[in-house]
Amino acid sequence: MSRVLAVDIGGTKLAAALVDEAGSVSRSATRPTPRTDVMSALADLIGEVSGGESAPEAAGIGCAGPLDLAKGTVSPVNMPSWRDFPVRDEVRRLTGLPTVLAGDAQCFALGEHWLGAGRGSSSLLGVVVSTGIGGGLVIDGVPLLGPTGNAGHVGHMTVDPYGEKCECGGRGCVERYSSGPNLARWALSNGWKAPDGSPADARALARDATAGEPVAVAAFERGARALAGMIASTAAATEVTSVVIGGGVSAAGPVLFEPLARALDDVAGLAFVRAVRVQPSTLGVRAALAGAAKLAWDYSRSAS
Repeated sequence: MSRVLAVDIGGTKLAAALVDEAGSVSRSATRPTPRTDVMSALADLIGEVSGGESAPEAAGIGCAGPLDLAKGTVSPVNMPSWRDFPVRDEVRRLTGLPTVLAGDAQCFALGEHWLGAGRGSSSLLGVVVSTGIGGGLVIDGVPLLGPTGNAGHVGHMTVDPYGEKCECGGRGCVERYSSGPNLARWALSNGWKAPDGSPADARALARDATAGEPVAVAAFERGARALAGMIASTAAATEVTSVVIGGGVSAAGPVLFEPLARALDDVAGLAFVRAVRVQPSTLGVRAALAGAAKLAWDYSRSAS
């Protein structure tokens, strides 16, 4: 049976799998991302997954960005040992396979469109709400990557032009209001204290918000409103019909999704914007790997 090699590269975890045309995984493995010599760890991982199997048809890579598609290089913010690292060519050299690269959030969106919550949608926005906020667009079944491969960078859309300075250098970015660390930062600055023994992070904040703690609830409402502004703006610009939200913060469940629905109802005006369907990821951590596989399948077919 024909398969492709899918690779998902993040700051905390490396994952690889062999995936058939229906999306079924025959072999997979993960390991922590080392601080240095990441390529050696990735080579070992690929060897573990590919050993003893017939050669895959192609390889697809989803990697944290920024990236440069023309050069096939990546400079992940949370992987300081990789700056302008030629990951596409390194994997191609290692495997001998036709190899294609995209951002990890773009692969998340493509995976959800192929096998997950966005299956069958004509146009989809995938959003990963975690330590940062990533995004990807799939229009008419095709990922929108952009000239350098950084399209869909919705975490750095401005939702308040007079707002807080963002770590990216911009101002009022949705990430500054809605990412996990920034939810907790705002809550702490407004009097919230994590339960004894718990880290003061978004997970503890979500538990307190579920229990009705006022500052925790307000933090999620504030973050949800920024997400709603970004979603409404993206829908107005691209006419996406479906939005799928994943990432660690999405596990907060109703304390995120209920205020998000209310905020969207308030900020969205045009009928086609109000019609957007927002739902949580159904693939979870598997979405980016599924998207990398779909990327490889599409690439191998276009090249044949």
